Amino acid sequence: METLHIRTQDPAVQSLCAKDSTLKQLITLIGDIEVPLRSDYLSSIVRSIIGQQISVSAASAIYARLLDLLGGHITVDGLLVASTEDLRDVGLTRRKAEYVKDLVDKIVNHELDLKNIGAYDDDAILKQLTHVKGIGKWTAEMFLILSLGRQDVLAIDDVGIQRSAQWLYGVEKSERRQLLVEKSPQWMPYRSIASHYLWEAIHLGFVQYFDSIEELINTRNGLH
Repeated sequence: METLHIRTQDPAVQSLCAKDSTLKQLITLIGDIEVPLRSDYLSSIVRSIIGQQISVSAASAIYARLLDLLGGHITVDGLLVASTEDLRDVGLTRRKAEYVKDLVDKIVNHELDLKNIGAYDDDAILKQLTHVKGIGKWTAEMFLILSLGRQDVLAIDDVGIQRSAQWLYGVEKSERRQLLVEKSPQWMPYRSIASHYLWEAIHLGFVQYFDSIEELINTRNGLH
């Protein structure tokens, strides 16, 4: 599995620190990050479709059953052969089964060029992906960040990024989306890297267990 290595000494991270002193505090606390990329593009998209509006555990169970159905690998040929009823039998809703079928149809008809998708720019990839039924802007943005490792994507409507930004900058819930809209130009051209640090603040429990970054820093420094 390919891994994206984000180092605090990278020019991109240093640039973010220079532009945003609050984000710099978080980056300094977290340090280096390693992000495993979902380099099997087809399986990444299928997994995203399965996971829409259900729990992670439910999505994982359905994905595991789909893998069993297809002999251990998510392939275009396997999904072409599988019927809508086969997909429903492993747990997909009828609508999600239709989305998966539309995905493979678009690939077969060369409307979605998954083989060479890494060569396209971000906007072209967003356009190709959102042309598939069931793939919205957020799913396409996650593909850019978590499969292709693109550096300058900010999924403003991602709830995790919103929650973390609300905590880091001390704003009200009603203000957090607009905060990201305002931060977006400041973080360019490294918005994905800012996103990884915001997600990491949740993964490490910072957002859940501390009221503010100031409280976290004071605790780390033994002032509480």
